[in-house]
Amino acid sequence: MNAVLKTLRWPSSERDSRRLALWTSREVAEATGGTASGAFQAAGVEMDSRDVRSGDLFFALKGETSDGHLYVDKAFASGASAAVVEKPIAQPHVLVKDTSEALELLAKAARNRADARIVGVTGSVGKTGVKEAIFAALERGSKGRAHRSVRSYNNHVGVPLSLARMPSRSRFGVFEMGMNHAGEILGLTAQVRPHVAVITTIAPAHIESLGSEEAIADAKAEVFAGLQVGGTAVLPADSAHFARLRAAAERQGAEVLAFGRSAEAHVRLLDAIPSANGGSLVTAAFGDRRLCYSVAEPGEHWVANSLAVMAAVHAAGGDLGAAGLALAEMGGLKGRGARHWIAVPGGQALLIDESYNANPASMRATLAQLGATPATRRIAVLGSMKELGDFAPAFHAQLVEPLMAAQVDYVVLVGEEMQALARELGKPAVNALGNPLAYAHCENPGEAIAALEEFGLAGGDAVLVKGSNSVGLGRLVAHFAAREG
Repeated sequence: MNAVLKTLRWPSSERDSRRLALWTSREVAEATGGTASGAFQAAGVEMDSRDVRSGDLFFALKGETSDGHLYVDKAFASGASAAVVEKPIAQPHVLVKDTSEALELLAKAARNRADARIVGVTGSVGKTGVKEAIFAALERGSKGRAHRSVRSYNNHVGVPLSLARMPSRSRFGVFEMGMNHAGEILGLTAQVRPHVAVITTIAPAHIESLGSEEAIADAKAEVFAGLQVGGTAVLPADSAHFARLRAAAERQGAEVLAFGRSAEAHVRLLDAIPSANGGSLVTAAFGDRRLCYSVAEPGEHWVANSLAVMAAVHAAGGDLGAAGLALAEMGGLKGRGARHWIAVPGGQALLIDESYNANPASMRATLAQLGATPATRRIAVLGSMKELGDFAPAFHAQLVEPLMAAQVDYVVLVGEEMQALARELGKPAVNALGNPLAYAHCENPGEAIAALEEFGLAGGDAVLVKGSNSVGLGRLVAHFAAREG
């Protein structure tokens, strides 16, 4: 068949024949039970007027401290095609009783109309990075027909918003689900209804509200309740809680696909060696097959993440070859491993941006990676780890071990909780193990910037910036990344 005939016979599938508009006024009104003021089409869905782009449908959500109705005019000024509101406005709109409920209803309609394979991702550490990697793999393999939740839109607002944005043409959807308390993921997985549920790992994040790692594992395992019939649970075989997670998945009738180094892993790591670009060359066993691929992201934690990605892509019916290519090309995400080469006296310094989130497990992993990073001097800017409750002093103090193991030369500690680590670093017994580790303890990012400026960065330095998002170390990253070049 020649190219002309192929063009004339396009579209070649039912999915390809669907219109390009994300939503019409009729569809929005039917899904939400609202009343449309007139005909319109929407190309996207947004809840923040600052992020509205031309053609978006703006949801005027009411929060605890703000009301989206106050920003309707701003949304239209930015190009919104219509808004979902609780009171009539002059512009095109759909009038509903409750905009938050309407968003969930539109999300439900989006999920119901999709014949895509859906992947849900949760875990204590690494869920955003794994979500992005699974998406990159499925996006590449499907030639642009994958959809995912952007940023960390993983809560009771972010998940329905991400679902509502899913085009009907999608072949795959990848959604992140997070939680602070037991029961939260149960509500999210009921909306996502995944065919594949991935748990990256279990660690003491949010232990303040849950009390133990076992309780955290149980809360994460709620994701299996939403699995579709015949669904697959992708689990970390190396976790101390693997048996607990597997039992929870099997109770929901899920097929279990484990990843890791353990003999119980179905996608089992055989070997990982450092590659020239700072990443890893990975060889894994998958049944009677061997998977050999490169991972651009540095660190042993990304080797483990890559196994989870391969397992999830297989379970979703994706292309493992495309997954390998995607992993080889992935760069670090803002706040989650992005790397900046900044101009400093004597050359360039490497700035590693891990400023978005922190817990004891991720702190140890990123400090280990800093220790493996070639550098003249290694510098760590560490912000407080939040939501650890009564466990906070002990977990912060225990960071002295990975700091010393990484041979860090200077540490800037930021936040009240870091006082426990400062006390530990000041003990004579710690300094007797080797050269005294110089440190500064600051109350806020502004003081941390001043401390780092006073210390003086130089060519060949490697600087890790990591802390819970509420500490605000993104401000420090932005300050120094402005020198990138």
